[in-house]
Amino acid sequence: MPEFDELEARLAALTEADFACGLEVFRGKLTAADASYLNTCVHCGLCAESCHYFRMDPELENIPAAKLKKIAMVFKREYTTVGRFAPGLVGAKAMDTDMARAWVDAVFGRCSLCGRCSMNCTVGIALPRLFRAARAALGAMGLVPSDLQATVDTALQHGNNMAISKTDWVETVQWIEEELQLETGDPEARLPLDRQGAKILFTVNPREPKFFPLSLQASAKVFWAAKEDWTLTADNGWDLTNYGLFNCNDQEAGALTQNLVDAMVRLGCETLVIGECGHGYASARWEGPEWLQQEYPFKVKSILELMDEYLREGRIKVDPAKNPKPVTLHDPCNLVRHGGICEAQRRVLQASAAHFIEMTPNREHNFCCGGGGGQLAMGRYKGRRLQSGGMKAQQIRDTAAEVVVTPCHNCVDQLMELNKEYKLKVQIKTVAEVVADALVS
Repeated sequence: MPEFDELEARLAALTEADFACGLEVFRGKLTAADASYLNTCVHCGLCAESCHYFRMDPELENIPAAKLKKIAMVFKREYTTVGRFAPGLVGAKAMDTDMARAWVDAVFGRCSLCGRCSMNCTVGIALPRLFRAARAALGAMGLVPSDLQATVDTALQHGNNMAISKTDWVETVQWIEEELQLETGDPEARLPLDRQGAKILFTVNPREPKFFPLSLQASAKVFWAAKEDWTLTADNGWDLTNYGLFNCNDQEAGALTQNLVDAMVRLGCETLVIGECGHGYASARWEGPEWLQQEYPFKVKSILELMDEYLREGRIKVDPAKNPKPVTLHDPCNLVRHGGICEAQRRVLQASAAHFIEMTPNREHNFCCGGGGGQLAMGRYKGRRLQSGGMKAQQIRDTAAEVVVTPCHNCVDQLMELNKEYKLKVQIKTVAEVVADALVS
């Protein structure tokens, strides 16, 4: 008996009403510029070499322009006169089961929304915008991969994407506080919870309390050394992740952003500080106000910017000799290419590590590690994810570094898998962990 394929079952159940709903959402996502982009591609192919999927598996379906073509076919059929009356002349095709399947494969299965293709596009097409519009349309048709959607649903229901209960969260924070006191020798060292009027509300990825408590302890140690006035919240609003950025459902993404806003208002904090997470920063800093259609009554910063300030102002002191191994940096796409945080992490690492080596290319030209765009939450495409990550594995090898630092827990997870898959034999750390190791009185 053939194995049951949930996606195929959902595709088979699609109705004309479903297609119409998806197309309505798709059309609503397109600006005049987006419509222009869908008629602009000159098929030069220069985007191919910019894509980690194509570099590791050079087949036609992995070329960004080929993915875009599938979207453009439907756009031309639905929204251009020639496409409606003479579709064969412009390669226009209707949205049907086969096309929906092709869209799922292209924008969920072969794209991490990293945006590197757009930087190498000769006519400046914003491909991630169009791929996100296609993802939103597929969501309206019920075609978001189930494990990705489950991550969003869990966050909406429980306030965090790992369904960590308030009791478990608070107990974990208290346990880490005890560990921090032992490490620093200071019985007054704290991981404060719900401190009303604190200057900073710090948010974290749920993977830290669940699997990487030393990461949260490292951030707390940096705050302790800087004598920062900060707090965590015991209730909804401590989880910085937002997989609504990946299923491209703006209503769900906005609801998760609202958790952060509510926590800031509830505690009366001045600055929302996003922990080390690429998509978490992009979601909160840039997308959140758009999803909510309102300006925040507070500031938003990355912890990278904060650590950079601490060093510049002399609030913390570090000894790079305490991190003697060669260190390299992986730039998370959402933090750097989409988020604009390029130099703070470099200044911090150059101060905190004895031997810092850049990957090539780096900064906004970095290659995606393969874990972005929700790929870590989509088991169906694990093989492609690890294969595409071979590009990052080769970059790491070329540096000969022994420690790979990345300010993003999704990237940490992917790099840990690549470390095993490609036998890289490196350590994976966050920036705060490096800084915490280098702290001196």
